[in-house]
Order: sequence, then structure tokens, then C-alpha cells
Amino acid sequence: MVTVEDVRRLALALPRTEEHLVRDRVKFRIGRIVYLALSRDETELGFAFPKEERPALVASEPDKFSLPGTGDMRYNWVHARMAALGPDELAELVTEAWRMCVPGRVAREHLDGPGAPHRTRGSAGEGPGGPAGELPPAPGLARLREAAGVFGAFPGVDRSWLALVADTAPGLDLSDAAHRSALHRWLNTWGCRIRYPRDGEPDLLGAGLAAWWTRHPLPGAPLAELTDADVARLAAAYGELAALPAGRRTLGPTAAAKALFALRPRTVMPWDAAIATRLHGGRDSAAFERHLRTGRAWARELLAGSGLDEAALTADLGRPGLPLAKVLDEYLYVTLSHGGGAAQGDSGQSRTTS
Repeated sequence: MVTVEDVRRLALALPRTEEHLVRDRVKFRIGRIVYLALSRDETELGFAFPKEERPALVASEPDKFSLPGTGDMRYNWVHARMAALGPDELAELVTEAWRMCVPGRVAREHLDGPGAPHRTRGSAGEGPGGPAGELPPAPGLARLREAAGVFGAFPGVDRSWLALVADTAPGLDLSDAAHRSALHRWLNTWGCRIRYPRDGEPDLLGAGLAAWWTRHPLPGAPLAELTDADVARLAAAYGELAALPAGRRTLGPTAAAKALFALRPRTVMPWDAAIATRLHGGRDSAAFERHLRTGRAWARELLAGSGLDEAALTADLGRPGLPLAKVLDEYLYVTLSHGGGAAQGDSGQSRTTS
């Protein structure tokens, strides 16, 4: 469950956003355009969303999303139950609603450019992780174990992931239309909100994924064993994948990283917008390459320090059967995206809950 304070924190971090109280309702707007509005009792969030895509959104999760009132049906607008939203999903919805209301240049500069959020966490001349070229330090085993405990306690935490694995056994193959559809559904359970094609419409994303798959044979080595050439190939594949058309938008950086993880779960440590900007200051291919290098360095250090192999290490951390790349991503989600981290014992709905 998320709160009005979560909405406020996310919205006011976005350029040009102003908060207003209108007839006892908290609203966030760009100029005169409202892109977020809470109900008076703060149990529902209205947010900007393409009206041609909202029937599919509401139909996919009717317990979470609903159509606006009759008077607002002409607007790009949808309602969500606050109690049904998780923190990562809220961040995606708020960011995408904001993007609909600002010039594309403003959105790109904020999310991907030199002025991306948290770019200047270090001292002058340093990136988010420290001096230029220096990777962020690895989490110790104790912190990783604590974060794994927090993440593993989220309700239904592995349900959608296990369903995807079962539906695409022995592994995702994007030359198979059924596998492409399964990946699309799974990405949407993570809050990506990628539009499904209507009857008779061309499946732009499906066609793009199939063509991309033929151009990018992906390495399958475990994260700790990736070579520099492997990392560069994955970063190039990520850049093209993020730019694939998906309805009126592109697939985007978060969904591209998640898709790569789904395709190579032992190989790719994914990210979301908060992780990317806080850890690397951007979401382009260069930032993703740095992210993979970070994950590789962390995995090597943790394996060497523990004296265990990957399966034994993740079991020891309380996440048996999962790749180390995913456990590291869960740590980053708990400590960076979830708004507080394992040290404070925060809990809430997981971004992987279906």
C-alpha cells in the first residue's frame, strides 16, 4: 500500500510540478494541466493515462484500476486504488503521467540526461557511485541477507516470475509468439503498462521483439563470469531493446532491463528508474553497461568472500533457487527504490507480485 506522502515525494521530484489543494483535494500539475489528483479521502489516485489504452488497463486489473466518472471520460485519465498499488508501480505510474504533460526534451533531460535525478550525489567531479570510473562498493553479506529477508516477505513475491518460467520452459525464446506474449504479460505485472494490441491491430512490440531477437545472440554466462565483451554486447542489445516501438511509446529503459533479465536470469542484474538514476545517473546504454559491470564486481566479491558457489550462496541468503543477479536486484530495490531500505525494516508490496 502507498500513501499520499509517497505520491508527493515522487511528484515533487519531477521538474515543473506544483502541488495545489483544490476543494480539499491534493492535486499535482504542470502549469494548468493536472496529471495527478487524490480523492478527498486519499484512497484513490487519478492519473494521466492515454484514454485509448485505458479499457485494456482496467480490464487487466479491475480490482486495482477503474474508469473515471462520466464527466472525465473525455480526458486522458484513470483511477487507481491506493491500497492496491506497490511503491515501484506507483513510481512508474507517476512518472509516465508526468511525461504526458511535459515536453519530450524536459522528460529526456530529467530521466536520461546529465541532469538526471541524484546525478550529483558525490562531490564535485564524481558520479553517483563515487569518482569517475569507480564502481559502487558491494553490499556485505549481512546487508544482502537482511534485504533478502525484507523482499522475500512481500506477499506473492515470486508468483508472476514462477508463472513466466513455467509458461516458457525450458527458457524464453522470442522466436515463439506465445513466449513473446508471456513476456509482455509479465512485464505488465511489474507495472510497465505496455499496451496490448486490439483485435485486428498489428502487434508492433511482438514484431519488434522477434526481429531484435535475431540480431542479438545474448551471452548466457552467470553474472560473475561475464567478460568485458559480453557486457558490451548486452549493453548494445539493451539500447536497441529500449527503443523498440510499443504502441504510442517505446518499450523504455525499465522494461528493457527487465526483459533482458527474463531472457538471461543468471546473467543480467536488472534495474528500475530509481536504481538507474540513483546508482548511475542515467538510463542509456552506457549507464546500463556500468550497471552490469557493477553487478559483475559485486557477484565476484560476494562469491569469493563467502566461499560458496552461486546456488549455495543464494540459499544461504534465504532466496534458494534464484540467481545471484536477482538477489542483487532485490537488494537494490529494497535499499534504493522502496524508500527506506532493509536497515529500517521497511516492507510493502513487491514489484514482482502479480
